[in-house]
Amino acid sequence: MVLTGFLCLPVSPACAQSPVHILAFGDSLTAGYGLVASQSFAAQLETTLQDQGYAVRVTNAGVSGDTTSDGLSRIDWSLEDKPDLVILELGANDGLRGLKPEPMRKNLEAMIVKFHEVGAKVILAGMQAPSNWGPLYQRGFGRVFPELAKKYKLSLYPFFLEGVISDPALLLDDGLHPNAKGVAKIVEGILPVVEKELKAWPESKSN
Repeated sequence: MVLTGFLCLPVSPACAQSPVHILAFGDSLTAGYGLVASQSFAAQLETTLQDQGYAVRVTNAGVSGDTTSDGLSRIDWSLEDKPDLVILELGANDGLRGLKPEPMRKNLEAMIVKFHEVGAKVILAGMQAPSNWGPLYQRGFGRVFPELAKKYKLSLYPFFLEGVISDPALLLDDGLHPNAKGVAKIVEGILPVVEKELKAWPESKSN
């Protein structure tokens, strides 16, 4: 329902004419696997930014189980809503399945190019491969994210699960996915990177 004729204060993010649209494009880690919608990464990031006076909306475009190949296959649909800023969080499932790093690189690169083509800025969220695939695989996997960030001059959050994956108190019983407190920890960690990018839209921050 649309309400008209009410007083809109300039300090209210909800009243901003053009809130910055942030797209959280990823897998189960952004989708909020095992959580209610309000506890997902997108929801908690949106609430945190709005509480700090930013006029933003954050769309949850996470699909549980997605690899980078899956993400690339659905990216056009996600671009229809014209995001301003994208948090690209994919690769965890590539690593869990032991998929080769080079196809993952190509998929991520293709997505970055597509986001840039529509004028969206990109924050690349890095991931680490599980140790069971061995150090050679881990090194090849881990290089992908900083190298792409450097090539395309992207802001990089080196490890999306930083400070979470090693703390059972922040994980669901499966030991892989963050619980609500774990998601809050992720939001806390990535927040400075997001705020840095939001400086491109100075009107998004109320004084």
